[in-house]
Amino acid sequence: MGKTPVVYRKKEQVIDAAENSVTNKVERNRLRAPARSDRCEIKKKCGACQLSNMDYERQLKFKQAAAVKMLKRFGHVEEIIGMETPYNYRCKAQYAVRSSGGKAVTGVYQSSTGGTAVTDSCYLNDELSNRIVKYLRKLVNELKIPPYNPKTGKGVLRHIMIRNSAHTGEYMVVLVCRDDYIKNEEKLVKRLCEKFSEISTVVLNVSKSAKMTLGSRERVLFGSGTIEDILCGKRFRISARSFYQVNPVQTEILYNTAIKFAGLTGSERLLDAYCGTGTIGLCAADNVSAIVGAELNSEAVKDARKNAALNGIENAVYYEADSAEYMRKAVRNGEKFDVVFTDPPRAGCSRTFLEALAVCAPQRIVYVSCNPETLARDLGFLVKNGYKVNRIQPVDMFPHTRHIETVVLLTKKQHSKNAAFGDH
Repeated sequence: MGKTPVVYRKKEQVIDAAENSVTNKVERNRLRAPARSDRCEIKKKCGACQLSNMDYERQLKFKQAAAVKMLKRFGHVEEIIGMETPYNYRCKAQYAVRSSGGKAVTGVYQSSTGGTAVTDSCYLNDELSNRIVKYLRKLVNELKIPPYNPKTGKGVLRHIMIRNSAHTGEYMVVLVCRDDYIKNEEKLVKRLCEKFSEISTVVLNVSKSAKMTLGSRERVLFGSGTIEDILCGKRFRISARSFYQVNPVQTEILYNTAIKFAGLTGSERLLDAYCGTGTIGLCAADNVSAIVGAELNSEAVKDARKNAALNGIENAVYYEADSAEYMRKAVRNGEKFDVVFTDPPRAGCSRTFLEALAVCAPQRIVYVSCNPETLARDLGFLVKNGYKVNRIQPVDMFPHTRHIETVVLLTKKQHSKNAAFGDH
């Protein structure tokens, strides 16, 4: 899997030394020159895979060095866990649709410009998803279903989303449209599902946004409107708008690492903050006495409750509530939690949340982060307010991009006080 973090730091020192030498430009260029991967034909136009100019081994070294740089002050950063096969890993694929030369074309949406990098496939997306969208584009043109044109306001089809489960083999096709009617929709669905028996449901979602987002209104055109996946031995029902990690292989590694770090014995009360649809908490359900999930998104809370019922889990309860407010209320009511899981967005935890977490004072905190920079900021606060960092484990959830997931275990220091809060 590559060398140890210590070696990576030494290499960074060598690179810095070369860059500081004005007489060693050739050596500097040699050290910085990427080991290239030419698998993608549109990488210069697309820009979504920021590390596509590196082979995968070098990507892991790059990410390890980045994690070490941001987090080494808190302790040893363990070697990043990479993927055995870092291609076609996404179980959620989105394809922009636009008109070119009077025909519909599909590709990768470019958020910086609003444009589309036209391609038949993406090597991060599931292979069958690429084949489905290619055939779907053919049908759209044959049946004369017009792509939406944001300049004129005419047309119907905005983008296509495909979700799949590697465990159950089910596929969901979501047609994201300007309104809830598609010309020749019955013919479209019939031919699509005859071609691909793996498709178990087709959904029409109505969105008014120019970006690759879903609207709140949808209509099921075929099937149940959901698919099921299996994660860490638990079943999860996924709808078009459900939040679900896009790399199932690495998600199992990420969640199992978090559960291992928590040191669960079966007697703990676990608080799953920012719980979303409850995935990580439910994966830990067999190892705790009780799970409490707090989440502001009402749809996510409904999904969490359904997923608990789907798995026959009776020791989990979910509240539609702000996690910080819930923790303060729990403390006032004399409730205690042994372990808190927190998996915040890229912006990290808010100051209000961190202060409430310090007041809640669990014995162990397992922090799952998707941004080492905000993670370092939040760890700094928690260390100043009674906690020690014990383990730091990076996981490569998104090969070929700059994103790094990290699991951190913090334990409460003996005789720590939480009355005064440090700088955030």
